[in-house]
Amino acid sequence: MRASNQAETTVELKGVHLCCGGCTDAVDEAAAGVPGVESRCHMGSQSVTLTGSPGAIQQALEAVAAAGFHGETGDDRLAMKPQGDLPRGKVKLLKLSGIHNCCDLCCDAIKGAVASVPGVTGDTAEPGGTSFEVAGDFEPDALLHALHAAGFNARASLIVLAMGHKPSPSGDSFRFCGVRL
Repeated sequence: MRASNQAETTVELKGVHLCCGGCTDAVDEAAAGVPGVESRCHMGSQSVTLTGSPGAIQQALEAVAAAGFHGETGDDRLAMKPQGDLPRGKVKLLKLSGIHNCCDLCCDAIKGAVASVPGVTGDTAEPGGTSFEVAGDFEPDALLHALHAAGFNARASLIVLAMGHKPSPSGDSFRFCGVRL
């Protein structure tokens, strides 16, 4: 039994992209970096069970997001938190990095999510790559939501805005979910 100042709780993170052992290993490795958290991946249900103190679970959720995954807990207090500092309006090019993409199935899911965004004309995602570009005339928030719905997380580091839009005053690196890099 672990000693803890906070009561132990269990959270199920649903909708996480888990297509293979590489995905489950990456999630488990990210969560294992947080002392006091146990994780268990369930490929069949595309979910991850996290057990520990609420504070440790929140840290594990941030670590899983930083590893390129996204999911929903159904609990606003213990959840992957969006940064919300993406530019408003349409962009022409967005460079994404930090996404989990260990195999052909991951890449197919990423490409499917990206292609579902209105105005996207192409992407450079390839299996095994953690960075790629998305081109077109599209809303960054729509891309964020499509990637999250597919169980992925990433950050945008290069943005080419459509005419008439200004970049965010907070800088040119945006974290879709989790910690700002």
